[in-house]
Amino acid sequence: MKKLLIAAGVLAVVVLGVAGPDQASAQLFGREPKKEDKTRLLTGKVIDSNDAPLANAVVYLTNTRDHSVKTYIVSAEGTYRFPALQPTIDYEVYAQYNKRRSHTKSVSQFDNRQQVYIDLKIETK
Repeated sequence: MKKLLIAAGVLAVVVLGVAGPDQASAQLFGREPKKEDKTRLLTGKVIDSNDAPLANAVVYLTNTRDHSVKTYIVSAEGTYRFPALQPTIDYEVYAQYNKRRSHTKSVSQFDNRQQVYIDLKIETK
């Protein structure tokens, strides 16, 4: 019995030393090790009613958990980009141009795409 306990202890030390604590725990107890959360990328275009790009429109991205807001002034092509979004947080995005505003769109934590593309249309008529 004593030899069995020593062998189990040595095995645990070897597994911990090679795999690291999270992976070792998972291996010892038959669970999958935690995978690193990867960030997401949100891109899109701000367009008018004729699908033409609206240069210099401002895109607002709101983190619905802590209500922080990031902004982006779109390029001449009307494109915007928000990298490094957390996959476990919901976001809301909308655009504004000359006192007009697009509908608000959502990026859900349940959407598992690494890259999300959303066009934001502002009615200019």
